[in-house]
Amino acid sequence: MIELFQKPNIDWIGKSKYFVALSLLLLLAGWSSIAMRGGIRYGIDFRGGTLVYVRFAQQPPLDKLRAGLHARGLGESTIQELKDLTHPNANEVVIGLEQKGEGDINLDAGKAAILSVLRDTFGAAESGKQDFNSVTTPALAEFLAHRDVLGLGPTASEKYTDLARSITGFRDKGRSGLVSNLDELKSVGVDPRAISALRESYYTGQFAIRDARIVGPKVGAQLRTQAIWATLYALAGMLVYIAFRFEWVYGAAAVLAVFHDVLITLGFFSLFQFEISLTVIAALLTLVGYSMNDTIVIFDRIRENNRLMRRDPFGDIVNRSINQTLSRTILTSGLTFLTVLVLFLMGGEVLRSFAFALTVGIVVGTYSSFGIAVPIVVFWTRWRGPKSPAASVASPGGRAALGDSKNLVPAGKR
Repeated sequence: MIELFQKPNIDWIGKSKYFVALSLLLLLAGWSSIAMRGGIRYGIDFRGGTLVYVRFAQQPPLDKLRAGLHARGLGESTIQELKDLTHPNANEVVIGLEQKGEGDINLDAGKAAILSVLRDTFGAAESGKQDFNSVTTPALAEFLAHRDVLGLGPTASEKYTDLARSITGFRDKGRSGLVSNLDELKSVGVDPRAISALRESYYTGQFAIRDARIVGPKVGAQLRTQAIWATLYALAGMLVYIAFRFEWVYGAAAVLAVFHDVLITLGFFSLFQFEISLTVIAALLTLVGYSMNDTIVIFDRIRENNRLMRRDPFGDIVNRSINQTLSRTILTSGLTFLTVLVLFLMGGEVLRSFAFALTVGIVVGTYSSFGIAVPIVVFWTRWRGPKSPAASVASPGGRAALGDSKNLVPAGKR
């Protein structure tokens, strides 16, 4: 195993008060932000509503879009510009509208209202023509065959269907759903006669609908409840496992540390105005497992050293155990952190919230293993004295492995 540090001798337990202070500061900042914003900001997945992803030919005019929505009574809509390092000029926004009523009719009405605002505000439709960027492949194939733009005769419907697929494929994949000029079709070998026919019946609009998602409020509420229970079940299962594998106080300390990690991560989501979606819940569950694994590694080393250092104070055993696993912790967590950081910076908007949760969670989860979980065990051991099962875990015959236990017992109890 690669050793980054040669026999480190850091008094981690002596510095635990600084870790606790840092955690309290982060919790206070994050949850103050949540309180000021009226609670955790859930995505459409959980609160129900409509999301419409729109790509513009030029820089999105957010003020004009916001004014158009407000004029239609949709001032409560959210507008988020989508940007990432790989596509800094994607010119995409996502418009979110929370559902106010019940039923699918209200959901469809919300989607239709957003589309109507977009057409009225940015449509610039030409009389008698359709928007080329919204035409479907079957409709385009029917148009090409009906006009017989290539003079192939009435039996060439399959060839026109293939031509329509190549045109819409270029539009959707090559131009991300938005063709700003029909002459761009020449780059994929479309016959000029077909382009001329398209120009007579279609115009290229300033925007294109990339995607539209609709989630009912009942489904959103059920997903939110299931996400909470999934997290609690994961924590309960780990508590039982660690209590069985070590002692109950170890399980309680590990679960409290992981719960602490989740709370701080949620606070960061509020501070940086990210929404909680289904992918974020997946990231939080991943974080629970990752942080718990790191904590168990340290607990296991404490148990091994308890057998070898039975006469040493428990605090010294804990410090040595953390120092012995320090290189492993830095290597594992550091490489994982770099991976998720790259994913956060370059993974695109779809994975942005997921990667952000892991980026924050790995940092917090790493320090909580030795800065929160382990100090809880030590505090409990010092409070209970030499009879504490945490100090004697895995020692021969179940006897206390504290050795010089008077170092851990308050003066008034000696």
